[in-house]
Amino acid sequence: MTVSKDDLIDFVYDEVRMLDEGRYDDWMALWTADGMYWMPLDWKQADPIHETSLMWEDQFMLRLRIERLKGARTFSQKPKSRCHHVIQRPYVDLIDDEAGKYVVTTQMHYVETRLDDQFLLAVTARHDLVLQDGALKIAQKRVDILNCDAAFGNIQLLP
Repeated sequence: MTVSKDDLIDFVYDEVRMLDEGRYDDWMALWTADGMYWMPLDWKQADPIHETSLMWEDQFMLRLRIERLKGARTFSQKPKSRCHHVIQRPYVDLIDDEAGKYVVTTQMHYVETRLDDQFLLAVTARHDLVLQDGALKIAQKRVDILNCDAAFGNIQLLP
């Protein structure tokens, strides 16, 4: 199967729409079984295993996060947090149809809000995508926060 540049760009737009609309089960279906979500702690960090990260979450941890967000008894999420992604047109950095591997990089502003609190993050997201059973899946998503060395409160949702 051939994956076009537009397919990859549409994938990113569809993903952020799912997050903005709170369609977390649909979002989880975008991942490979061993997919990882990585938010480095340091600028240009190269290693998520031997260096501390803000997030390094496997599918178990992502599901736990999603279940907490959806939970009826999660009192810290009453009312629920909401988010909004404003993305630039994604850059397609790699199309390797033979290997079924693709890389897309997107710069965005991410807004998260709950009650009177709202915060903004400027981030760059890198999607390492693979083709599985004719569908694009996220093998790894890396989200670099521009001011990663600042003090943050809790990030409830996912940029």
